[in-house]
Amino acid sequence: MNINSAITNGSKILRNKFIPSYHLDSEILMAKTIKKDRNYILLNSDNNLNKNDLNYFFKLIEQRSLGSPVAYLTNKKFFWNSEFFITKDTLIPRPDTELIVENALSLTKQKKKINILDIGVGSGCILLSILKERKNFYGTGIDISKKCLKISKINATNLKVNSRLKLIKSDVDKFNLGKYDLIVSNPPYIKSYKFKYLERDVVEFEPRLALNGGLDGLSEIRKVINKSSELIKKNGKFILEIGFDQKNKVINLLKRKGFYINSTQKDLANNDRCIVSTKI
Repeated sequence: MNINSAITNGSKILRNKFIPSYHLDSEILMAKTIKKDRNYILLNSDNNLNKNDLNYFFKLIEQRSLGSPVAYLTNKKFFWNSEFFITKDTLIPRPDTELIVENALSLTKQKKKINILDIGVGSGCILLSILKERKNFYGTGIDISKKCLKISKINATNLKVNSRLKLIKSDVDKFNLGKYDLIVSNPPYIKSYKFKYLERDVVEFEPRLALNGGLDGLSEIRKVINKSSELIKKNGKFILEIGFDQKNKVINLLKRKGFYINSTQKDLANNDRCIVSTKI
């Protein structure tokens, strides 16, 4: 069977399982199978596949048809300006989270050298994207997951920013190291009872630890705000990702802890997604 026929058959299987991006997913999984990019596939679609590659491709298609996200099957996801290595132990980086990077870079345009803290660093996508763009910035990433820290370290090495990065295994409550000019965080903020309404790709495959914000969706956000108010320098900036319906509650929590609200930012779907504040 040639590349084109395999992709067509893979697409049919995914379409029958109601995967919306069936053709694109089939192409990406073929690229993973033969270790080439999508351009190669398009230009060499008549090339025949050997038996091992064919079997491996349809095994990936089967996993995708059962809901496994493409990013976990390929172990990579593009975010901001870089490709990140990810596994099922980390949350898949999302375009909406690029808002944090965008605001961080905009707020620090005039800064020469600052210290950044990322609470719940995950794959490192937020912190490492900032460090890659700002050659004199230093970053600390904390996470309670040892596996996430390992993945962040791999990504830091790949992006050549590891000399300006510290990674520490710690719960946010117990972390007391240093004072920071900028704190960023994308904490878990989904209400626990809403898990049954999430897409299967998310609820069955992504780490619940990185998603579950407790009964009201704010239990982790509260911790992050409380600790950030202690760790941030006066006039330091704090950029926080939130759930689409949490803006007013989170603004109140921030104000109580001595933060001035600079702005709230909307995501690609026009939902409130990010709050920028300053410690006063």
